[in-house]
Formats: sequence, structure tokens, C-alpha cells
Amino acid sequence: MKNFSFGFEKLKPVIYSWLFIFIIAVSANSGQDLDNGKAGRRSDIIFQNSTINALLEGLYDDDVTFEQLRKHGNLGIGTFNRLDGEMVAIDGEFYKIKAADGLAYPVPGNEKTPFSVVADFSADSSAILEKSLNLEELLKHIDTLLPSGNIFYAFRVEGKFSYVKTRSVLPQEKPYPRLVEVVKTQSVFEFKDVEGYLVGFWFPFYMKDINVPGYHFHFLSKDKKKGGHLLGCRTSKIRIEIDYISGFRLLLPESKDFRMMHLESKKSELDAVEK
Repeated sequence: MKNFSFGFEKLKPVIYSWLFIFIIAVSANSGQDLDNGKAGRRSDIIFQNSTINALLEGLYDDDVTFEQLRKHGNLGIGTFNRLDGEMVAIDGEFYKIKAADGLAYPVPGNEKTPFSVVADFSADSSAILEKSLNLEELLKHIDTLLPSGNIFYAFRVEGKFSYVKTRSVLPQEKPYPRLVEVVKTQSVFEFKDVEGYLVGFWFPFYMKDINVPGYHFHFLSKDKKKGGHLLGCRTSKIRIEIDYISGFRLLLPESKDFRMMHLESKKSELDAVEK
């Protein structure tokens, strides 16, 4: 049998060169510019810019605009540069809920976000709930509707609520305080006998350093005039729509501040911030 080892050694540089070119081509394709997101738009992908741990650390500025974000989803939640309020998007319309008054304002395309999560919502399942449940009971009910604990879910909940409690936060000034300090001065709003939407996501626990594990909802009234980050509610009659999602795309900030951060897990702080 002939010995091919010498021939292979001579071909190794050529093989490695082609392999390197292939890797670069794949990386370039997967890291398309944010403005080209529409070309790769898929209904089973969640798009997120930055990480929840970066937000916890006080990274409240980024260059992602809402014009760009709209290309990746018609439903979502997030915030704004300087942490200027809570964002909720439904049916392709984006709103800012300000801490000063709890009111919802349409978001211009040139406004920027340091952290947002969006998806092209398309319901895979739906259910009608005609019970009076508080938020904890509602989430336990939704648990029974999820087929797996290992994929992602997006939610569009529409209906009547006898009570809703939300929050928003005021815009911050540099040097930015950490998020756990900001929420100590959050504005809290309460609404009674209101129709509206709960918009949100469920992430598996293995995503704990990337996004909020479990449920994360924002509220928007049906007249699109008020809302916020959901702290509590009591249902009257609602329709729960769920999108099962198996894909996730993360766009990391390119700033020096992000690259120098220590982003170790901070579950206790995250629990305090979200609840």
C-alpha cells in the first residue's frame, strides 16, 4: 500500500487556507449588518440586542435604533437609551411608557435602545381564560400550556383585567447607577377595570445571564395610552396566544464599556429588579 502522508503534508497549507476562507465566509454571513435583518427574517427567531446582565450593570446606551429593530419583529419589550421608560411593541407598533405619567407614546424610528427583545409573532396555540386570577396564578396556568421547558415562547395576551399594576423608570444621568438602585425610585401605576394587552416572553433557565429566566411581561392598554413593566394583575376574561420559538439571535454592543464589563451571574439582583 502506498504511503500518502508526504503528499498530505504538502497539501495541508492549501487545505487550511480554504478552511479559513470558508469560516470567514460563514461568519460574515451570520453577522450581517443590522439593517439587513429583513433578508433573514424568520417567524421562529427571537432577536435581542445586548444582555440582561449588561443592563443590570448600568449599560444604558447603545446604537441600535427602533427603525432597525422593527425589521426583526412586530412584538416585543425593552427599554430606551438612558433607561428612559419601558418599551412595548404589539402588531408592529412601538410605544414608550414614561415614568413621569405612565402614559404611552409612539416611538420614533431614530430613537435608540440599549436592550430590547422582539419577535415576528405568529401564534402556535391559543386559549380563552374566563377566571379571576392574580399574576402568580395566571403564570401557573400558562405553565400548563407550554409543551417544553427547553425552547422560547412569545406571548400576546388580550382581554379584560379588573386590576393591573405596572412600573416605569426615569431617564438616568451619567455616571449611571446600577439597575438595582434605579428601581428603588421607580414610578408605580395602578389601573382598574381596563382592557389591554400583556406582551412578553418566557426564557429557559439556561439563558439566565442573557435574558430574564421565566416570564417577563409588559402591559399596554387597548387604547394605547398607558402601560408599563408588569408587576401585578387580576384577570377577568382574556385570550392567551403563544408562539413557540426555537431560534435566538443576539447582537452584542460594540462599545468599550460593554467589553470591559464583568458580566457574572446576578440572579438575586435580577429577581429584585423584575419583581
